[in-house]
Amino acid sequence: MKISTEFSKNASSYENLNSVQNRVVEKLLSYIKSKPKHILDLGCGSGALCKKIDWKFKSFTGVDFAPGMLELHPKSKKIECVYGDFNDPTLFENLLTYKYDFVFSASALQWAEDLDAVFEQIAKLNTPIALAIFTSNTFKTLNKTAGINSLLKTPKELQKLQKKHFDAGFELMEYKMQFESVREMFRYIKRSGVSGSRNLLSYKEVKKLMREYPLGYLEFEVAFIYSH
Repeated sequence: MKISTEFSKNASSYENLNSVQNRVVEKLLSYIKSKPKHILDLGCGSGALCKKIDWKFKSFTGVDFAPGMLELHPKSKKIECVYGDFNDPTLFENLLTYKYDFVFSASALQWAEDLDAVFEQIAKLNTPIALAIFTSNTFKTLNKTAGINSLLKTPKELQKLQKKHFDAGFELMEYKMQFESVREMFRYIKRSGVSGSRNLLSYKEVKKLMREYPLGYLEFEVAFIYSH
C-alpha cells in the first residue's frame, strides 16, 4: 500500500490519535517570531498546523498527497488545499510562481523519497522555514525488539542535509506516547499512518513482538529545522 493511500485510509482517525503531532505543531510554531501573511504548509494533512495559527494571515496554501486528509483540512477564501507530492519537482515549479513569507512542514518530510532533493527545492523558494521531521530514533525500542531497521534518517544525516541547504537552527526533541496496553499501542501504529505503509512482520511475529515489547509507551524523536 502506498503511504499516501494509508494516510487517506486513516484520515478520519489520524488527528484524534496523533497527540504527538499536535505537540510537534506547537513546538514548530514557537520558533516563529514574526506573523507571516502568506504561508505554505508542505504535507499539511488534515490541518493541524492551520488550526493552531493564532494570527491573521492573507493566504494559506496546504499541500498533501493524501486526498482523504485534504478533505478534512479547513477551507476558506484564504485557505487553499492543493493535491500534490513534494517528491514531484513539478510541484515546486508551480510553487515558485507564488511568493510565500514562510514555509512550514510538520511531521511529513520523513517520507520524502529523496530528502536531499526536496530540501534543494524548498531552498529555491528563498523563504524562512520551520520544518519538523521524525528521526530514526522514533520507535527505537520497538524496532530493536522486532529486529527492524528504521526507514527514517538519523539525526546526523538530517543535520548534514540541513547544513547543506539552509542557514538554520537545528534542535532535537523526544516525545513519548503512553498506552494502556500493548494491543492499544499496535492499534495506534496501524491506524495513525506512522508505519510508513510497511508490513514487514508476519502475524506470528507481531504476536511475538507484542509479548516481548518492554515499554508501556512509544518513543518519538523529532528534528526541528528553523530559520533564525
